[in-house]
Amino acid sequence: MTSVPTDDFRLPLDVKPKHYDLTIKTDLNKDVFEGVVKVHLEVRNQTSAIVLNVADLEISDVVLHSYALKSEQSDTARSFDARSERGIFCFPNVLPAASEATLSIKFTGKLAGSMMGYYKSSFQHDGSTKSYALTQFEPTAARRAFPCWDEPLLKATFAIAMISRAGTTNLSNMPAISEEMYTTGVADTEDKALSALLSKLSFHNEDQDKDEWKITRFMATPPMSPYIVAFANGKFSYLEGSYKSPLSGTVRPLRVYSTPDVIKQTQYALEVKAKVIPYYERIFDIEYPLPKLDTLVAHDFDAGAMENWGLITGRTSAFLLDPDRVDVATKKRVTVFQSHEVAHMWFGNITTMEWWDYLYLNEGFATLMGEVIIVGTIYPEWKVDSEFISENLNEALELDAKLSSHPIEVHCPDANQINQIFDSLSYAKAASVLRMLSNHVGQERFLKGVSIYLKKHLYANTVTKDLWEGISESTAGLGINVSQLMDNWITKTGFPILSVTETKDGIHVRQDRFLETGPAEEQDNQTIWSIPLALLSVDETGKAKVDSLVLDTREASFSINTEGHFKLNAGTFGVYRVHYLDERLYRIAREAAEGDNVFSLNDRIGLVHDAMALAKSGYASVSSALTVVEIFKGEKEFLVWDSISMNLHLLVSTWWEHEDVTLGLNKFRRDLFVPLVKRLGYEYSSSDSIDISQLRTRAIEQAANAGDSDIIVELQRRFKRYMESRDRAMIPADLFRISIITAVKEGGRKEYEFAKALYESPTTPPSESISAMYAMCASQDASCIKDTFPYILNGVRKQDVIYFLLGLQRNHQTRRSSASFVMDNFSELEKRFEGNFSFKDVISDTFCNLNTQADYERLEEFFKAWHLFDKDTSRYHYALSQTMDTLRASIAWINRSTTDIVGWLAKRGV
Repeated sequence: MTSVPTDDFRLPLDVKPKHYDLTIKTDLNKDVFEGVVKVHLEVRNQTSAIVLNVADLEISDVVLHSYALKSEQSDTARSFDARSERGIFCFPNVLPAASEATLSIKFTGKLAGSMMGYYKSSFQHDGSTKSYALTQFEPTAARRAFPCWDEPLLKATFAIAMISRAGTTNLSNMPAISEEMYTTGVADTEDKALSALLSKLSFHNEDQDKDEWKITRFMATPPMSPYIVAFANGKFSYLEGSYKSPLSGTVRPLRVYSTPDVIKQTQYALEVKAKVIPYYERIFDIEYPLPKLDTLVAHDFDAGAMENWGLITGRTSAFLLDPDRVDVATKKRVTVFQSHEVAHMWFGNITTMEWWDYLYLNEGFATLMGEVIIVGTIYPEWKVDSEFISENLNEALELDAKLSSHPIEVHCPDANQINQIFDSLSYAKAASVLRMLSNHVGQERFLKGVSIYLKKHLYANTVTKDLWEGISESTAGLGINVSQLMDNWITKTGFPILSVTETKDGIHVRQDRFLETGPAEEQDNQTIWSIPLALLSVDETGKAKVDSLVLDTREASFSINTEGHFKLNAGTFGVYRVHYLDERLYRIAREAAEGDNVFSLNDRIGLVHDAMALAKSGYASVSSALTVVEIFKGEKEFLVWDSISMNLHLLVSTWWEHEDVTLGLNKFRRDLFVPLVKRLGYEYSSSDSIDISQLRTRAIEQAANAGDSDIIVELQRRFKRYMESRDRAMIPADLFRISIITAVKEGGRKEYEFAKALYESPTTPPSESISAMYAMCASQDASCIKDTFPYILNGVRKQDVIYFLLGLQRNHQTRRSSASFVMDNFSELEKRFEGNFSFKDVISDTFCNLNTQADYERLEEFFKAWHLFDKDTSRYHYALSQTMDTLRASIAWINRSTTDIVGWLAKRGV
C-alpha cells in the first residue's frame, strides 16, 4: 500500500515522475479533447497503489508496466477524490522499491470557457464566431488537461505530440520536430512508441472521412514543473523576430502568435521581448536554455499573463498595442507584462519554488526584475524605480496594513489557499522587500548574489534560505547577516511605522506594527523588524549624505544635527512608514519642494503617500496630509502629481456620501490641476517628454473628475465629433479613456449605446475596449445602468466582468446597487468563476468602497448566512477578511476626520 503523506494536501512520493509522453487530440468542432499520457516512474518505496492528480477528466485504459517484474497489469480498483483532485489506482502486484515503471492512461475532456486547464477561447472574425484552445495550468490546473503529479517540486521532462485538424497551428513549450498528416491508421508515423499511444485514441467524429488531420511532435523539454507546461491549437498568425545571445552568440527565434484580426498589434510586444532577453542573460550569466520563446495572445484569459516555459500566454490587454494609436499607459503596460513574463524564464522556470508557500521567489523577483531593473535600463526616461513607489510599494503597504494580511511566505494547505496568495503581498510587497535589500547591500552585489542562487539551483527547486545563501556569498565582505536581516520581513505579517522624536542630541526612533486602523494592540505588536534606516542628513557644507544604519530593537537614539535637514528612508526604499511631528514634516516637504538638491523625486513621492496613510490610521490628521499636498503645488514631476492624484481620489472616494466634503475636495483638485491643463493644453506632440504627456493626461483626468465645466465641455465636444465622424484622430489616444467616460457620464442613452458598440467591436484595441466598459458603468442614466446589470451576466466575456464591477464602483451613484447586484447573483458568479484567480477580485472590488456601519453589518450577515447554507467561503476568505477590514477602517476614518477636513477646507475658502 502507499504510504501516508505528511500533509494530506501533498502527494505521496512512493513513485516520482521522470518523463511524460503526452499525446493530445483537439477537436475544436466538437469542443472536446482526448489523449494518452505515458509516465515514466521512479519507484522509491514498494507500493501497489499509485496516487496522482486528476480533475474533470474521464479516465480509461490504465496500464502499469514494471521493468523489474517484466509485466503489465491493469488497475483492479480506482477511486477519485473531488476535493483533493486525486485519483488512486490500485494494482494486483506490488512494485518493488528502487525500480522503474511506466503508467499509461487514456483520458477525455471537454473544451469549455473555464479559463483554466485546457480550455476554449473565442473571437469574432469575418462575421462569425471562431474558437481555439489553449492552456492555463498555474497553480493547479494541469490535472484538468492530463493526469499528472501536479506539484512544483515534481519536475519531469515532457515530450508532447498534438493531433489536430489540418489548417490549424499547434503550439507547445518546445519547437516542433515533425509535422505530418495523420489518419486513423497508425502506420502514418514512424515513431513506434508514439504509434502505440495513438492506437488508443478514438475518432468519434462523423466528419472524420472528409476531415484531414495532422500530428505535430515537439522536442522534449528540460526538467520542469507541470504548471508551466503549455499547448494550444487554432488558426493563429504570427510575427517573428530573433535575438542573439550575448553569452554564446546563438540566434534564437522569437514569435508572437495571435488570431489574424489582431496580429498587427503584436509587433511592439515582439520588440520588447527581443530587447529584454539579452539583459537577463548578461545580469545572471545564464543563457536562456530553450531553442525558442513564443508569446500567444488570448481573447479569454483569467490572469494577466502566464510564464509557460517557451510559450508565454496572456490577455489581449497585456500584449497588444495598436501602432496607429499609441498611448503611454498601454505602451508601459505591454512593456511591463512582456518583461515580467520573460523574467520568469529564470525565476520560476529554470529555478522553481519548492511549494506555493514560496510563490514570492517567482513573483517578487519577476516584479522587481521585470518591471523595474530591466525596464529601467531600457527606458530610463520612464523613471520606473520612482513609479514603483506608487504602483507597488504603496499598494503593498495598503494591503499589509490590515489585520487580515498574511506573510510573504505563507503556508498554503490546499488549492483554494494557493489561488488567493496571487496578490499584492506575493508580488508587490515581496518585490519591495527585495528592492530594500538590494539598496541596502548595493544593487551590483544583490544581482551577483541572485546569479549565484540561480546557478546553484538550475532545474531544481528552492526555499527562502537558498536565496539568502546566494546573496550572503556575494556580500560576504560587508558583515551583514542577510538571513537575520530579512527573516521577519518574509515570515511575519505586517510592517513597521517609525515614530521620530527629536532630542537635544539627535533623534529617537521607535518601531511598532503599522495598522490602517491606528496603533496596534500589544498582541498584534510583537514583531521586531531589522530595519534599514537609510538616514539622510546634511553636513556643515550643505552636502547631503546617507548613513546605512539598521534598527533591530524596539527603539534607539541616533546622534544627528536636527537644526539641519534630515529624513529617514532616503530614496523611499524602505518597506515602512515614517511619522514626524507636523512641524518637521512640513519643513521636509518645503525643502523637498525646492527640487532635488537634498531630497529626491523618490523622497517627494514617499512623503505624499506616508502623509495620507498616517492620516488614515489616525497617527496624523488629514489636514496635515493636505498641507503637504499644498506645499507641492508647484511640482514639476508627473510622478509626484500622480501620487497626489491617487491620494486625493482616495479622500473623495472615502467621503463620497458627504457632499460638503466632496464639494470642497473637488474644488481643491480643480485649483491644483486646472492650471496644469491651461499650461499644457490638449494636444500631444512627438517632441513631448513622457513626463509631459503623462502629466497632461493626469491633469485633464483629475480636473474632469473634479467637475471642471470647461474641461468637461471640451471632452464632450471632441467625443461628439468622434461619434459623428468615426475619425479616431479627433481624440488623442492618451485622452480616449477620460473622454469616453466623461461623454457617457454627462450624456445619455446615445453615448451609452455608442460605448457598448465599441466594447463589442472586434476591431477595437484592448485599451479602448476597457475604456468603453468603464464608460458604460459611468452613466448617470438609471435606465442604462438597469440594462448594464443583466448585460454583465449574459453579454460580456467572463474575463471582463471585473472591469464592469470596477466601473460601477467608480460611479458613486451605483456603488450600493452594484453591491446588491453581486449579492443577488452571488451563487451564479461563484459558479462562473469556480477555480479562477478572478473571483477574489469580485469580492474585494465590489464591496471595498462601502463605508457605513449598516453596510458592514449587511455584508457580515450576508456571508454569515452564506456559510450557514453550507457554502464554502474558503477560496476567497482572504479577500473577504481584507474587505471587511477595509470597511472598518473607512468607517473609523470618516468618524474621526470629517470635522478636520471640513475645517481645513474652510480655512482655505474651498
